[in-house]
Amino acid sequence: MKPTTITNKNARKFPFVDYDYQASTLGKFTGHCAKTSSKSLRDISRDYFDKESNHDFLSDAAVFGTLIATAAVPIIAGLSAVVQLCRALPF
Repeated sequence: MKPTTITNKNARKFPFVDYDYQASTLGKFTGHCAKTSSKSLRDISRDYFDKESNHDFLSDAAVFGTLIATAAVPIIAGLSAVVQLCRALPF
């Protein structure tokens, strides 16, 4: 025997479909690129290097040099270990 469901005959059926739907239009849309008045990446970087970068150059250069020296020490030690290993192996 099939189960029966209790339904209200006056209830609106699901899904409600709006048959009078009309998509909105994009007025004066032509498909061409929009012209913006924003600055280009070149102008933004030029402004940065002209105004802001001069103030922190020496401190940034010192930090960068310290990072390079710190990173170079283990690389050189690793290369030295590889060279010693190659010398120890019989070829």
